[in-house]
Amino acid sequence: MTRLHTSENDRVVTITLAHPPLNVIDIPMMEELTATLAEVTKRDDVCAILFRGEGKGFSAGVDISAHTPDLIEEMLAKFHSVIRAIAKSEKVTLAQVHGNCLGGGAELALMCDIVYTDIDATWGFPEIKLACYPPVACAALASVIGQKRAAELIFTGESFSGEQAMTLGLATASWTGAELSQQTERTLDRLRALSGSALKMAKRAFYGWDAMHLDKGLARAEKIYLEDLMKTDDVREGVQAWTEKRPPKWKHR
Repeated sequence: MTRLHTSENDRVVTITLAHPPLNVIDIPMMEELTATLAEVTKRDDVCAILFRGEGKGFSAGVDISAHTPDLIEEMLAKFHSVIRAIAKSEKVTLAQVHGNCLGGGAELALMCDIVYTDIDATWGFPEIKLACYPPVACAALASVIGQKRAAELIFTGESFSGEQAMTLGLATASWTGAELSQQTERTLDRLRALSGSALKMAKRAFYGWDAMHLDKGLARAEKIYLEDLMKTDDVREGVQAWTEKRPPKWKHR
């Protein structure tokens, strides 16, 4: 593997995003995540999956350079395969967030059952600033934090702290420094003490309605992205301006 580090400790598999310096989720990482999740999900001896980021942050998001006509369809399909795999996994999924947790990184964390964040982490769904939008957040964020709060985050693209993520309900709890890892390990210990089959059935029951909503909502968000958004002048300008490190010049069409 080149984009992930995986480790095991007493029924818990830890998947560490390891693509320095920002842990950008590019197509090779998406492929590795999908393969790893498929393998781990089959195992009865695993009760939980922990996602974390190596280095200074969780993830700065999906690879912006893949937002081009020749790559966008493949990129969305592979990223959404990861999201669906997390959503459908019968293992308890946790995210331990520090540093930047933006765009696709925030969407990955959003899909986890339990999210612990550093109080000073930087969260956000900034896609709108590139004339794009976050399909997973459009499909799922409102069901987690409410429609009005989700609309503000998606439509403004403004960033917010780990403490605010907890207040919004996007994160389960927030801590500082070493306490984040300590509290995560305490929760994993509680899960290790439980029946794996009971956890599996509880997840299946708990997310029954949400699973149907996510499949339909994500399919619609993806369709609009590919058939409408990618035909606009502004989405091309947004990606090009980011590449050239300059302010975008919107045509509003």
